[in-house]
Amino acid sequence: MNELAQQSQNELMDAIKDVTDHVYHTLSMFEQLASRLETRCLNLDGHQPSATISNEEIAHVIATNIPKMPDYRAIAPLLQDPTINDILINGANQIFVERQGVMELTPLAFESEEELAQMAIEIAEYCGRRLDGENSLVDARLPDGSRVNIVIPPVAIDGVSLSIRKFSGGKHTLESMAKTGGISDEMAVFLRCCGNARANMVISGGTGSGKTTLLNAICKNIGERERVVTIEDSAELQLPIKHVVRLESITHEQKGQRIVTIRDLVKNALRMRPERIIVGEVRGSEAFDMIQAMNTGHDGSLTTIHANTPRDGLARIENMIGMAGLGLPTIAIRKQMASAIHFIIQAERSGSGHRHVSRITEVIGIEGDVVTMQDIFVYKEEKKPDGSTHGSHAWTGTFPRHPQVCAMVRQANILKVGR
Repeated sequence: MNELAQQSQNELMDAIKDVTDHVYHTLSMFEQLASRLETRCLNLDGHQPSATISNEEIAHVIATNIPKMPDYRAIAPLLQDPTINDILINGANQIFVERQGVMELTPLAFESEEELAQMAIEIAEYCGRRLDGENSLVDARLPDGSRVNIVIPPVAIDGVSLSIRKFSGGKHTLESMAKTGGISDEMAVFLRCCGNARANMVISGGTGSGKTTLLNAICKNIGERERVVTIEDSAELQLPIKHVVRLESITHEQKGQRIVTIRDLVKNALRMRPERIIVGEVRGSEAFDMIQAMNTGHDGSLTTIHANTPRDGLARIENMIGMAGLGLPTIAIRKQMASAIHFIIQAERSGSGHRHVSRITEVIGIEGDVVTMQDIFVYKEEKKPDGSTHGSHAWTGTFPRHPQVCAMVRQANILKVGR
């Protein structure tokens, strides 16, 4: 290849990096990648490909540097359906979806177990993973941000099991959640005040209760000039600010790259001069480093945790800090939690599938060896004469003790007796 052609080859590789560095929000955008890339290459230094690098060479470089899009077969229409949150496959003939918290069996099916297995292998390869007898589990992220989990025999006894949690694109806001009844108008303003006042918040809830959706909505109120570091297992947060560094853990060794845990990333984030640290979910010893960050000037930090009540959330964090193996006495751990966490927001999914915030609780201190809390908002359900239930959010009549949040809430004049 002559010098001019080699220059175009180098520019082609730069073009690939430039195009593939984008975060794709829809699967259809990926399909446009090759044509966008080829269009850019047509005008490299004003030369046509025939004069520098042939169309065949462009096609070869594209084919060898861009992974092949999987054939999603029977579930392709489900991936494009915006009303679906989860796709759950239990074998070739059982494809379930979840819409607005309600699970339903679809009439769709794969032609055979072999076809389902082939699709699973293609998805794994596309995500840079290997799926075979020695590697029966894959947990990865698709380019549009959707999370995929695949389990095959011998771990999955009855055949291939595949779960896709579709990425919402961060489209929800506190205002949109108020319109759908997930929170009240007063709670939307209150949470905005908490974000603006840089209160440290923990969002607690069960699986599928809407924790990440709520975290995304609260994060939309972060100031444009703040430097934020986000840390996740699978990147889902979409912050509408410029100064954000997104970190993602590496859960398996690949191409010589060692495993990088959430705790590794939290420790490293403290050296990156962040103003806020946002951890998608704490599950282990990284809870200690997160609490340390909240206690050392990184006000306005947020995270989520799996727990059924605010009190359970604190107990889980306490247990996780114990997993760090530091030998801290219980009272020391609780004092650190009480000074670090300002509010716990409890997310819940009702039996009908409706996602809502069931309470906003403030951590106010410690008495003896007990962390003390007070509810600011609660969700109450009333049974109607016909047997159905109706829920609504109510202010408890208590103002927050956090001075900045309290001042902003009083200025907003949203908390009034009788509401």
